[in-house]
Amino acid sequence: MTTILVLYYSRYGAVKQMAQLIARGIESIHGVEARIRTVPAVSPNTEASEPTVPDSGAPYATLDDLKECDGLALGSPTRFGNMAAPMKYFLDGTSSLWLAGNLVNKPAAVFSSTSSLHGGQESTLLSMMLPLMHLGYVILGIPYTEADLSTTSSGGTPYGATHVAGADGKNAISEEEQRLCFAMGKRLAEIAVKLKK
Repeated sequence: MTTILVLYYSRYGAVKQMAQLIARGIESIHGVEARIRTVPAVSPNTEASEPTVPDSGAPYATLDDLKECDGLALGSPTRFGNMAAPMKYFLDGTSSLWLAGNLVNKPAAVFSSTSSLHGGQESTLLSMMLPLMHLGYVILGIPYTEADLSTTSSGGTPYGATHVAGADGKNAISEEEQRLCFAMGKRLAEIAVKLKK
């Protein structure tokens, strides 16, 4: 079985919904399963403030989740054109995997949600790619053979799947955004299978 880790941080639920759509695309490929995980919020206090196990939703990711998976879909909301601090904090703790080369040549893709169309979608995706390149991942985007990429008036970029949540965070994920999430997950799974051989 090929396993793809879908790792995300979501504050208001849009990135979580995207993760689920990407997981459906992953699991559309025979013999591939999606493992959905999240990361805890970061507290301004220096003491641990989150429970070891979340009250609801996906379990928290561990370094073993990264080490054991055959590919990665990484998602975060945009924070001033960058990934959210909880995701950065988690990635900052992966030095042992970097030193051991555990993640080299695994495929990875990124996804994000913003409040506005020009709210930093692509810069956030790029900010998530940088540590993944240092860790040795093979970065995948969404090719323009996906017709929705050329026609969407909501989210979607060649760098990865995106969603425009609106200023109040309540915009539903559009049909184009849904299809692009699915397509990205499917492509990630197909490439993971090929690289695993």
